[in-house]
Amino acid sequence: MTLTAETVTSQTVTTPHVTVETGAATDRLTAFDELDARLRGSLHTPDDPAYAELVTPWNLTHQMQPAAVVAARTAEDVAQTVRFAAEQGWTVGVQATGHGAVASLAGHVLVSTRGLDEIAIHPEGWARVGAGVKWLPVIEAAARYGLAPLNGSSSDVGVVGYTTGGGVGPMTRTFGLAADKVRAFDVVTGDGVLRRASATENPDLFFALRGGKGAVGIVTAVEFDLIPMRTFFGGALYFDGADVATVVERWRAWSQTLPEQATTSFALLRLPPMPDVPPPLAGKLSLSVRFAWTGDDEEGERLLAPMRSVAPLLIDDVAVKPYPEIDSVHRDPVDPMPVIEGTRLLNAFPAEAADALLAQAGLGAETNLVIVEIRQLGGAYARDNGHPTAFDHRGAAFSVLTVGVSMDPSTVPSAERVLGALDDWDTGGVWPNFASPHDAASAKRAYTEATLQRISEIRRRYDPNGVLQAGSYVGS
Repeated sequence: MTLTAETVTSQTVTTPHVTVETGAATDRLTAFDELDARLRGSLHTPDDPAYAELVTPWNLTHQMQPAAVVAARTAEDVAQTVRFAAEQGWTVGVQATGHGAVASLAGHVLVSTRGLDEIAIHPEGWARVGAGVKWLPVIEAAARYGLAPLNGSSSDVGVVGYTTGGGVGPMTRTFGLAADKVRAFDVVTGDGVLRRASATENPDLFFALRGGKGAVGIVTAVEFDLIPMRTFFGGALYFDGADVATVVERWRAWSQTLPEQATTSFALLRLPPMPDVPPPLAGKLSLSVRFAWTGDDEEGERLLAPMRSVAPLLIDDVAVKPYPEIDSVHRDPVDPMPVIEGTRLLNAFPAEAADALLAQAGLGAETNLVIVEIRQLGGAYARDNGHPTAFDHRGAAFSVLTVGVSMDPSTVPSAERVLGALDDWDTGGVWPNFASPHDAASAKRAYTEATLQRISEIRRRYDPNGVLQAGSYVGS
């Protein structure tokens, strides 16, 4: 099998710097000067020191090279940029944190939504959040009221990008997708109009924005329900690489017995010796069993006991914790880095699949992949909330993710071997958040043909001139 755009979220091709014919100046202003004058925020070109900071994504493998970047301060800044781009015949991309960055999605003008930093927590159980906000400040603000959002495995990820991709987090089997909790979006569509999308207002947009990423609009704010949760029982158990086969076999059988209050995954880790890597895990193969339990704490202890006793523990980090410590379940890296990620969704994970996986990523395997992860799905993940969404993968039973450093030439072939070993259980799909749809091939992995057709129809309605670069994979 060859890793292509639909299985690896990091592009292996680069996009040349985009140039724009600005045309005649108006009152001696260039086209960019004219746009800048319309903004409360600011516009930056490559000769501006602020440009590099604004366009650089979290995943340093990507080089976002738009002709200009707009640092938006208001939703109207976004609308002005989209309208102006339409007048000039340009395309517009969008980026907040850049965790799901793809170079070809930058467009002629990239809108940075980092400045849209509104956070409003309503004690009765919902929140309104701007498009530039990451999960951590929302978690901390909600915790003051004993509430929690359905954030991702890392609180350093942007709320809007994660949610519009569906949002599969550490409690997904209990509470479902982040997108399932959305009440409404504020969104600028490709015609430059700021609209509200909910189950009753512009429901077609509401459908497409929950799972369809930014194909039909640039979200400026989102409103979503919170869940009552002050503490959780969870974290991770870490085992030595010598016990990987035994632990994985126990996890495979044990996970099938868990009720929906439990969400679990495991990760094969080859972590380099670094200051933030615990010494027992550094420089060797280890295995992390992640566990998040939302029920009675004592019941969680009882359910976890078979995994705690399966082999000697290097680290036991599972305990009752305040919700703001939810990152301890996955311990995803926070600092920007150059990575290549491979991903698939599986319809099952039988013993044969486990053996095939460990042959390519277990003890003795020739690989430099930093992480190889299997997540169990099902439960509330498999059920929608009664409103159709563009998220097409409720039927998947497990997900697989490989992570390697892009500078290492062995990363891609190692990922090819791991993913290829699981061909027999591949559903044919991928999560939009793990493999951003950016062309026809990647879109067909992220969505069914029916969903693609519906997204295309919505895009034509609201973006007839194809201004939004994120929706270019469905055409105009």
